[in-house]
Amino acid sequence: MTIEVSHTLGERITVSAGDVELLAYVYRPDADPFESRKPYIHPLRTLAGRLVSGYRPNDHRWHKGLQMTASHLSEQNFWGGNSYLGPDRGYQRVDERVGSMRHDGFSELAATEDTFRLAEDLTWVANDGAEWAREERGITVHSVRPESGSWALDWSIRLTNVRAEPLRFGSPTTAGREMAGYTGLQWRGPRDFTGGEVFGPEEGVDAEGMMGSRGPWLAFGAAHDDVDARSTLVFAHAPENLDPARAVHESHWFVRSTPIPTVAFSWAFFEEFELLPGATFAYRYRVVVADGDWDRERVAGHLRGLGW
Repeated sequence: MTIEVSHTLGERITVSAGDVELLAYVYRPDADPFESRKPYIHPLRTLAGRLVSGYRPNDHRWHKGLQMTASHLSEQNFWGGNSYLGPDRGYQRVDERVGSMRHDGFSELAATEDTFRLAEDLTWVANDGAEWAREERGITVHSVRPESGSWALDWSIRLTNVRAEPLRFGSPTTAGREMAGYTGLQWRGPRDFTGGEVFGPEEGVDAEGMMGSRGPWLAFGAAHDDVDARSTLVFAHAPENLDPARAVHESHWFVRSTPIPTVAFSWAFFEEFELLPGATFAYRYRVVVADGDWDRERVAGHLRGLGW
């Protein structure tokens, strides 16, 4: 199936297969700075056209499809919305804590019949306008396979501290809220994914068991409203993400099926880590978007067949 790409300059890039728009990468600034202005992917769809991402849900307006975030970064909030200020103060609206990620340009936009790749330069900007970090982002669409009803999206980040002091990465859990270690690359599902099935490589482990755990992949499957269909999303780490010798910090899953459907590759769930001035870290992630109700064996086999 041939990939088609269109670019609305200054706004978005859309990637389609057949007559289905698989994704839109939106890089124009959002209207509300409180939602932490940054690029995101929405909509995200299966090959059959089923919507598998949510956008500005009424419970968290700053949740937008698939986006890179940092909930607690040296007392700035690159997640969006209310900031968690500790057990005594809880969540509060603190506008001056909310930062943004500025799109500086694309260093590469390349499409072939079966692959699309972009490389983007971004700057992480604190609320007062100070530039804190430079990001090199990569997004690749590949492995579009009608026979399996699936396609894959790879997302990479290479982040460099440009401040004169360390950047401290944390989460609400590092600030005192139990099992709320959300930060890093985050997916928000559509409303009909609420209550969906979550599983990983080990049998008998659901969303509650996966929360805060470590592992190479996590799957989230659910039934859609309106149509008699199910879809499955698979979230996978590149091997180096889980290698203590190569990763800047260990990663854990942040996942909820209820009351909201969301998954994050959390890079600072239980403990903070520092990025020294001039230092760089990198992670690579994969999301497989599939029609149908995939089980553990099918997920594992498909991931083995993709390789890295």
